[in-house]
Amino acid sequence: MLTLRKSSERGFADHGWLKSFHSFSFANYYDPEHMGFGNLRVINEDRIAPGRGFGTHGHRDMEIISYVLEGNLAHKDTLGNVKGIPPGDVQRMSAGTGVQHSEFNHAPDQTTHFLQIWIEPNVTGIPASYEQKSFAEADKRGKLRLVASPDSAQGSVLIHAGARLYAGLFDSGESASLDIAPTRKGYVHVVRGEVEVNGQHLRAGDAAMLENESRIAISNGKQAEVLVFDLEA
Repeated sequence: MLTLRKSSERGFADHGWLKSFHSFSFANYYDPEHMGFGNLRVINEDRIAPGRGFGTHGHRDMEIISYVLEGNLAHKDTLGNVKGIPPGDVQRMSAGTGVQHSEFNHAPDQTTHFLQIWIEPNVTGIPASYEQKSFAEADKRGKLRLVASPDSAQGSVLIHAGARLYAGLFDSGESASLDIAPTRKGYVHVVRGEVEVNGQHLRAGDAAMLENESRIAISNGKQAEVLVFDLEA
């Protein structure tokens, strides 16, 4: 079964310096029908204005992934990491027993556009940790490249959760598919462009939620970028 959720159905918050679409209930946006999907808890599509950002704040026992689309995200945390996250990089922070961090857009004239993703961990109380890796566009072109997994397979970042995250770029007849166990859930988020998921047409910001399916098929992309999740039910 495939359930389509349109971009316009997401929650939205405009804080002036931050504009954020919420795929699931978050902060002041509450929708009891969309509290998460499997162990996927948050997908926020954030745009941070030039010279602004999130001040130091804390997290515990959550796997947090940042996926930058445009601009650069400056990260600083109490683990000693001071990093810039450009497009093409995947950053993973395991909050574990607790971590404080900040995220800023230091550019004077460019918005930082990124996805903030939270996945519920399958182990709690672990030491907080950080990882960041770059994935070339060629490795995602016309295929689904594993970028986060519980076993660091294929050079992906390690997440302490029963989930796998793939990224792909599709255009001009490119297609790919992913087999999943029918006992698990699939979730496809269209980052940009247009694409078909199991024959259903999706646009940027749309999502497909799949249950009791054995395959996720991506096809007919038009300048499309997608994130595909294989999740615990």
